[in-house]
Amino acid sequence: MYLIDQLEEGLDKTVKKLMLGNEAVARGLYEAGCCVVSSYPGTPSTEITEYASKYDDIYCEWAPNEKVALEVAIGAAFAGKRSFCAMKHVGLNVAADPLFTVSYTGIHAGLVIGVADDPGMHSSQNEQDSRHYAIASKIPMLEPADSAQAIAFVKLAYEISERFDTPVLLRMCTRISHSQSVVETAERVEPQTKPYQKNPSKYVMMPGNAKNRHVVVEQRTKDLIAFAEDTQANSVEINQSKIGIVTSGTCYQYVKEVFEDRVNILKVGMVNPLPEKLILDFAAQSEELYVVEELDPILENHCRCLGLDVIGKELFPMTDEFSQNLVAEKFNVDVPESVAFLQDVPVRPPVMCAGCPHRGLFYTLNKQKVTVSGDIGCYTLGAQAPLSAIDMCVCMGASVSGLHGFNKALGKEAQTKTVAVIGDSTFIHSGVTGLINIAYNATNSTVIILDNSITGMTGHQQNPTTGYTIKGDPATKIDLEALCHAVGIERVRIVDPYDLKECDRVLKEELAAEQPSVIISRRPCVLLKYVKTAPSLMVQKDKCKSCKSCMKLGCPAISIKDGKAFVDSALCVGCKLCESLCPFDAFESITK
Repeated sequence: MYLIDQLEEGLDKTVKKLMLGNEAVARGLYEAGCCVVSSYPGTPSTEITEYASKYDDIYCEWAPNEKVALEVAIGAAFAGKRSFCAMKHVGLNVAADPLFTVSYTGIHAGLVIGVADDPGMHSSQNEQDSRHYAIASKIPMLEPADSAQAIAFVKLAYEISERFDTPVLLRMCTRISHSQSVVETAERVEPQTKPYQKNPSKYVMMPGNAKNRHVVVEQRTKDLIAFAEDTQANSVEINQSKIGIVTSGTCYQYVKEVFEDRVNILKVGMVNPLPEKLILDFAAQSEELYVVEELDPILENHCRCLGLDVIGKELFPMTDEFSQNLVAEKFNVDVPESVAFLQDVPVRPPVMCAGCPHRGLFYTLNKQKVTVSGDIGCYTLGAQAPLSAIDMCVCMGASVSGLHGFNKALGKEAQTKTVAVIGDSTFIHSGVTGLINIAYNATNSTVIILDNSITGMTGHQQNPTTGYTIKGDPATKIDLEALCHAVGIERVRIVDPYDLKECDRVLKEELAAEQPSVIISRRPCVLLKYVKTAPSLMVQKDKCKSCKSCMKLGCPAISIKDGKAFVDSALCVGCKLCESLCPFDAFESITK
């Protein structure tokens, strides 16, 4: 039974409304009585925590990284309060260490871990199926197919967590997180705090205790498989068809939009552990059995292990996200026009904003033909032409560690023409440990911290360098200069990326220095509300010689029109980088 179905009479006062999937998860946290939320922003999961922070009954925070966030949530659950943390799929890699061990310890109060996958890599460096983590860590996972299920599954997740003494993973994805559907809200029901009791055999994972807890985990898995057979998270739709489709999450929506009620469907909401009898009984009612799932063949392989002859990845791809059109194409049927996905949508590649403070620094790096070890953030767009200023990018924090390895491998030859670039939030997330390694193991490496005073890529979240909490309350502000000095870096320089001459001079000096150094490129993101932009610029056509020097900036406000440079005043923020590059003084402020 769902916890939502067990509410006492008089509390189930519902209101119907449209909600984003992420907003619905936050609503589920509120209604389920969650008290502590700690997360690190990562698209497509970010809004869960932002919406949760609007509820005064829930303590919410941005943690420095996902590992810390999960450990905070674990601590709160051990203390007897329901807790939650959210992250994107690659964030779960960072949190994997505590994840696997909390599977052994179990919980005290409910612990739910939200992970949002990104099929199609709309804002990610890889495609990754988080169901593998659920299987490997032996933790149950639920996957909602719409916003209503997002609320219900959060509540169910806490029920499972406390009934089976386990953390529970909630798998979201880009389409469910960022699409709207109708939900019914209810009132908050907060369980009483469970008093903490000392229990080292359960919570101290030294080898002797861990061996005993592993036995518990294996029995728990068996119990959860039995639970999966009957849980309402899994549902069957029998439409007297020869075709049966096993599916889950977003793919369920695509299947329904293509077939409506013309095929049999098993919608799997509990994706780990998977039921056995339920699937076998469903398969017996269909002549042809298909599995439609993103990304990896988790459901398909389980069906094959049960001895079923299914059609899955030989028909459907292992890469990219699916669509209604794809499902219809693979089944060789027509997709209803009302739900068809337009295939001729114009491509709109992302670019750094007009006036982005990173542009001047990247222009300088490109001009000096510097090899750049890049990192994760909106500044990764510096890899695109015409700036073409990033040579490699692996994961958060890897720019700094990778630079050290690159320089150790090639020696002085590389040290004078190679740098790392990393954002302020990413530096706190996992870059500072790489800088400690540079100082400790001594390479003449130059690290550039792109300090735009916010976590930019995921939509302007606060971080430990901004001086504010998720709710906007004043907080301790990390001094990046002092931190760099504290870990052993003597040379720390600050530049304004709008000042190209200063950037050029400081970059040359630090690359020539025979010791580790840090350059902090400091200017707030131009999209921050408190940033006052300067008057936009215009081009004096009689002075423009069509040399296209300004086009080397890759600024979206500048284009060539009728053979001359043209500035879109609706986009220009008056940073004047183009003015400083023009050899003919063709740019001027509109107010002149």
